[in-house]
Amino acid sequence: MILDLFCCIGGVARGYQEAGFRVIGVDINPQPDYAGDLFIQADALKFLRWNTSWIQRQGFVAAHASPPCQGEGAPAKGTNAARGNPHPRLIDPTRAALKRIGIPYVIENVAGSSVRKDITLCGEMFGLDVLMHRYFELGRWTTERPAHPKHRGRVRGWRHGTYFDGPYVAAYGKGGGKATVAEMQAAKGIDWSSDHFALREALPPAYGLWIGQALTAFLASRERAA
Repeated sequence: MILDLFCCIGGVARGYQEAGFRVIGVDINPQPDYAGDLFIQADALKFLRWNTSWIQRQGFVAAHASPPCQGEGAPAKGTNAARGNPHPRLIDPTRAALKRIGIPYVIENVAGSSVRKDITLCGEMFGLDVLMHRYFELGRWTTERPAHPKHRGRVRGWRHGTYFDGPYVAAYGKGGGKATVAEMQAAKGIDWSSDHFALREALPPAYGLWIGQALTAFLASRERAA
């Protein structure tokens, strides 16, 4: 069983399910489209801090956390930081809380964030029509780093007044050639939600499947060694 923190609509949860796990999601916002097996509405960080014993008793084999990226990466750097960023930086306290629980964990975030980049996943690795580079820190477990394939071209859309065509859709924002709801659903492999913002935020299930399969192999090897 996987604990899916900051779960949104459960893009990664669907992938973990496909890898054979039951998935319990936690998010501060209502998630009527959540793809996992059970949803708990709660502040994910407070849930971790206040329910350590409960989590340990439930038999979770691992936890996955995707703290909001607005407080990380470019929005929290350089001139953006000088202007002030109202979004909390949640990676460090989430990591500390996960370490106290003592189970294998994954923390996912964007370029420029404070996650340790043990694994990098990209849509091109799975033949998707979205790039969406994401970085994954692995705690209490490890796996081989996958090769990053060459991209087939550009992300479609307008850049500084010039329109570029390409095989990938821009699954963020609106306007300027950004992906429609239908295009994001097709590009990411998500067919259970039509919420534009949630689709932009959600990881493709293929990422969760890859990590889930790697985690399964790790857990099996640990059991054999015990």
